[in-house]
Amino acid sequence: MNTPNLGLARFASPLALTINDESRIPQTIEVGADPGYLFELAGPRPKLFFEPAQTRAAIVTCGGLCPGINNVIRSLFLELYHSYGVKEVLGFRHGYQGLDPRRAAAPVVITPEFVDAIHQEGGTVLGTSRGPVDTAVAVENLIQQGVNILFTIGGDGTQLGGHALFLEAQRRGYPLAVVGIPKTVDNDVAFVARSFGYFTAVEEASRILKCAHTEAHSIHNGIALVKLMGRNAGFIAAGATVASQDVNFCLIPEVPFALDGPCGLLAALEQRIRRRAHALIVVAEGAGQDLIERAGEQRDASGNLKLKDIGQFLREKIAAHFATANIPTTLRYFDPNYIIRSVPADAEDSMLCDQFARHAAHAAMAGKTGVVVGILHDRFIHVPIALLTKQKKCVDPSGPAWRAVLAATGQAERFE
Repeated sequence: MNTPNLGLARFASPLALTINDESRIPQTIEVGADPGYLFELAGPRPKLFFEPAQTRAAIVTCGGLCPGINNVIRSLFLELYHSYGVKEVLGFRHGYQGLDPRRAAAPVVITPEFVDAIHQEGGTVLGTSRGPVDTAVAVENLIQQGVNILFTIGGDGTQLGGHALFLEAQRRGYPLAVVGIPKTVDNDVAFVARSFGYFTAVEEASRILKCAHTEAHSIHNGIALVKLMGRNAGFIAAGATVASQDVNFCLIPEVPFALDGPCGLLAALEQRIRRRAHALIVVAEGAGQDLIERAGEQRDASGNLKLKDIGQFLREKIAAHFATANIPTTLRYFDPNYIIRSVPADAEDSMLCDQFARHAAHAAMAGKTGVVVGILHDRFIHVPIALLTKQKKCVDPSGPAWRAVLAATGQAERFE
């Protein structure tokens, strides 16, 4: 699969080690299986589209926080500045609204001093926001600023926005390379085996689960309920459950569950309390949405459907069930979502951030555009944005990740 390209690459790369632009990575590597898409292998090319000394790049960070954003910013800058010799990199403030000069302050000029210690902090040094920008205004601003390359760090909405910017620049005949680095703590991006920040979030969530287990285990009939991130995919809840090994019930969006009835969650929880006198429950924020009455749909600035609070809903239902059953319990509720996503990246994620950033820099300098850096089979690849945003990655209820959860918790395959 070829990714969009701005044109003929004419300038020799200053990097000593480069790869063949014809190298491809199959979507599937099982023997005898259909290989699926054949993705361009990411990496430095021998020829560049942009002359480094005449190139101005820019970075924008959008959407929710995720461990490692500052690491990506830092590594992007260092690769461009030291390896390629790009003299100026701008940082647009507060997400896509920063591309509209009527809505935000002027971009910051990124320097070695600016990025010196930012990787030690969580969040994003450039600020973030949700919501779109007027594409025509944004592209005009990029042209006026002399920006040749725009790196978009964000999730699906961000990359869709980047695709719109690429198309608008293309329509105007302006050679703008738009390269995305997929950012989602939920680890739910298609063609990305692991997204940066996910392992850090699982590590932080595991620490919360250890504390929650201590609370539940220290009290007779203690119940700890922990809500974790996971709008459409339960990777954090599942990963933290397996890492913890103390969870008794794990609920994710991909596996519907019933509360009531002899095989429902509440009956299983009651049996657990009667037998062991304590329980730890993990629920992903997108789980059980069908159980909660809706008074109409509401969406956030990114267009995402606003979720009902499954944590508070379960808290009330559990308390009412045990009160009706006349079983005294002590229920502790934990909602650490803003904690696990705002911490600095751990060592593994820091290394992953560095690789995502450097491969994004290589792609942009070679003139790749309308593309996101992905990772399959431990190889970094170029994924056209148009393809990436058509699919979502989810936990497979029949796959090994969920089987590991069932083995760790001992819970039933379904609560029906």
